[in-house]
Amino acid sequence: MKLSSGIILLSSIMMSASGFVAPSSSTFTSSSLQVATNPTAMESEMDEGTPVVALNGAGRPKRTRQERLEAASKGLEAHVVGLSIHHASVEVREKLAIAEADWNSASADLIATGSIAEAAVLSTCNRFEVYYTATDAREAMAAVTQYLSNRAQLPVSLLRQNIFMLSSDDAVWHLMRVAGGLDSLIVGEGQILSQVRQCHLHSIEEDGSGGKVLSRLLQSAVQAGKRVRSETAISKGSVSISSAAVELSEMLCSQDLQLPFSEARLAVVGAGKMTRLLLTHLASRGLEQITIVNRSRKSPEELAEQFPDVQVDIKLMDDLWDVVANADIVYTATSAVDYLVDKGLLEENGLGGGKPLMLVDIAVPRNVGTDCNEVPNVVAYNVDDLKAVVARNTAMRQKEMIEAETLLEEESAAFCGWRESLSAIPTINQLQERANEFRTEELKKCSRKLGHLNDNEMEAVERLSRGIVNKLLHGPMTHLRKTESIEGKQATLKELSAMFRLDEKDNAGRNGRRRN
Repeated sequence: MKLSSGIILLSSIMMSASGFVAPSSSTFTSSSLQVATNPTAMESEMDEGTPVVALNGAGRPKRTRQERLEAASKGLEAHVVGLSIHHASVEVREKLAIAEADWNSASADLIATGSIAEAAVLSTCNRFEVYYTATDAREAMAAVTQYLSNRAQLPVSLLRQNIFMLSSDDAVWHLMRVAGGLDSLIVGEGQILSQVRQCHLHSIEEDGSGGKVLSRLLQSAVQAGKRVRSETAISKGSVSISSAAVELSEMLCSQDLQLPFSEARLAVVGAGKMTRLLLTHLASRGLEQITIVNRSRKSPEELAEQFPDVQVDIKLMDDLWDVVANADIVYTATSAVDYLVDKGLLEENGLGGGKPLMLVDIAVPRNVGTDCNEVPNVVAYNVDDLKAVVARNTAMRQKEMIEAETLLEEESAAFCGWRESLSAIPTINQLQERANEFRTEELKKCSRKLGHLNDNEMEAVERLSRGIVNKLLHGPMTHLRKTESIEGKQATLKELSAMFRLDEKDNAGRNGRRRN
């Protein structure tokens, strides 16, 4: 009886505590999900003297789950700095190219600057982009730019002429377009989706640097890319860089070599994914024979098995110049960082001024030097020379691009709504702290009246008080977690802060620190 009377007294005190009145459900209204219509533009002015934070041991300390959650709630926005075939020449792009095996180490280097919370690198033949999140956008932008400048051995002034910078919703929209194939040189090509997926998978690896926000963004982009390809015709009949190279060589064969494409002797240097795509498109045009030059025989032999109707002659790199001498068109698609073919090497191997030769280089970094065009009877093309094929492909896909953008807008809005929901975390924490303060204060007031209770009975009162607090907060916190428009979310946060006097607590804490 004594215990029940204490519980009833405590319940009435908790329900009537000053400033702690359970809001009516009619106080809140939900609104439809929207994307902010005025995305923040990133300032382009940057400081070059960004400080670098030293690391203890071999790498940066692994953050705990709680630290990642706290970082995600501190206003982290997504940003992207990069360059692509639309903004920079291949000469600049190849200086920044990073092999996939090194994406995580580059991301870790960016995190080590101390200005960036999360980072992920995407480096392909046609683009190099750094996605990251930070609380101080200007400081982080300066750190990323300085890192890229140091890595590429390019002055910041020159680098800034080639890179683009996007922030907040603009950065999200850009990544959605990239994953959807709308920002590709060849609209609708499928390889970029696989590359974005790899970027996401690397970001969540043990040594990855993609935290809560960035990993979710990359995952959303992959989902958006899949949806675009399954719900529109953007990828039907689509071409890749490899097929564009085939189309270009077929289109210019008569002009450059004075013979039909069907009679040209073909060779490929390299035996990776790009070569497989080349063979796919060449086989569709009736290819019967081709020579593949590679460092080892294993990959070319696997390709030969995949194309049983094509006679594949396999040569090692020692035979490169014999193959080039006997070929009319040579495609290059290796991961080599230095030129495999240039003017000096052609002349050294007696290939200057002989029969006509077409070199089609689809690798980044480039495998073929531009000075090859100075050699008589030799013409060299790289990925930047695919403009004619690209223009024709883009014109054919205008309708599909519009449909794809509609779907991407939905996916972008969904991510932005989720990201905005994270802004409720500090308010939720403040609500819980405020309510717990009320609970503790009221228990202290009743301590004398409840002093006759034993430990088990006091524990029951303690549990009851916590239960009352949790019940009262359940409605407001559930509403805060709901996805709604950014404007609606901000209004709700403001209303709850005023209702539970959260700002008064913060101001009191700041004033107390000033007096101390």
